[in-house]
Amino acid sequence: MMYRRFLIAALAALMTACATTAPPPEERDPADPWEPFNRNIYQFNRTVDKAVIRPIATGYEAVVPDPVETGVTNFFGNLQSLSDIVNLTLQGRPGDSIKMFARFTMNTLLGVVGVFDVATRAGLPDFEEDFGQTLAVWGWRDSPYLMLPFLGPSTLRDGLAEIPDSYSNIIWRRAVNGREWGLALDIIQTRANLLPREQQLEEAFDEYLLIRDAWIQNRQFKISGESPTPDYDSFLEDED
Repeated sequence: MMYRRFLIAALAALMTACATTAPPPEERDPADPWEPFNRNIYQFNRTVDKAVIRPIATGYEAVVPDPVETGVTNFFGNLQSLSDIVNLTLQGRPGDSIKMFARFTMNTLLGVVGVFDVATRAGLPDFEEDFGQTLAVWGWRDSPYLMLPFLGPSTLRDGLAEIPDSYSNIIWRRAVNGREWGLALDIIQTRANLLPREQQLEEAFDEYLLIRDAWIQNRQFKISGESPTPDYDSFLEDED
């Protein structure tokens, strides 16, 4: 209930925000038909990030040694492996599912519950799969871009896929159940990992377009292995 009240309050604040500049409908990217709405959500997310999440992540990175940060990243990544295993199975890739299960087992037993990534050193591949990718394999490939509050870039397909993904990872749910600090630590560590890219984002002529096109490119690559490269230079400010 606490999170529900917080989300309602945040969305209420978003409704009072000023609309950001967006091109008219006939000039919008076909992949982003809801650009005005998405820009408002992005502006809200960035405001929350700059006011709360980024300062905490910056302080966290300043005091936590790099090996500890790596261990935290590995730990939470290992917890997410069950979702990868389930989706690999649903995609009709039993061989890859077995490899991912072997990776999870090795890191859990020999890597101190995943703090150390011994599976990678042993040559086991790492798969990052979710139900959005599974739906794409099943045929739902084209889906409009959608910026989600707090969660960030997504599509209509991938946003809906967040629901089964959150329930498929039983180990992850049990690990954070009643321990909000665990979820908070995961968020802070994830944000700290993105700090090196902050300068590029600040230099962008249009942050929203840079984030959108980079995310779409990465998502298309994960789904099909093919993706056109956006002209990022056009989004960066002229330093002259």
